[in-house]
Amino acid sequence: MQLHVIARGKIARSPEAELVARYEKRLTWPVKLTELPETGGKIPEPQTPCKTVLLDERGQQFDSERFAKLLGGWRDDGMREARFVIGAADGHTRAERDSADVLIAFGKATWPHLMARAMLMEQLYRATTILAGHPYHRAG
Repeated sequence: MQLHVIARGKIARSPEAELVARYEKRLTWPVKLTELPETGGKIPEPQTPCKTVLLDERGQQFDSERFAKLLGGWRDDGMREARFVIGAADGHTRAERDSADVLIAFGKATWPHLMARAMLMEQLYRATTILAGHPYHRAG
């Protein structure tokens, strides 16, 4: 299953970009990163079947093991793509939230978009290592 991170705004050269690149290299699952302008731009057509996850302050909070279980279930059900969408500064529209399969929040705090992107990449890496039985994640 391809993991597709779609984010508004350019990450450019920054410490956050280095973190994103670090986890992108570590991921053994196919991963695609798409950057869109703050407004406008066209989201690429999905591979089907597909699940869409929005990072949104109204979303559910998943611990790493539950997040891994979600991804593993989708993979096992034959999903070709899981999309993770990080919105612009004003977040997602109601229509976007209503059409998403899952809304996820990284806690109650508000995070800068570049940090959210790096945190998402780390959680995707962590989830795939949990599913592979790799010792990176230390539960307990």
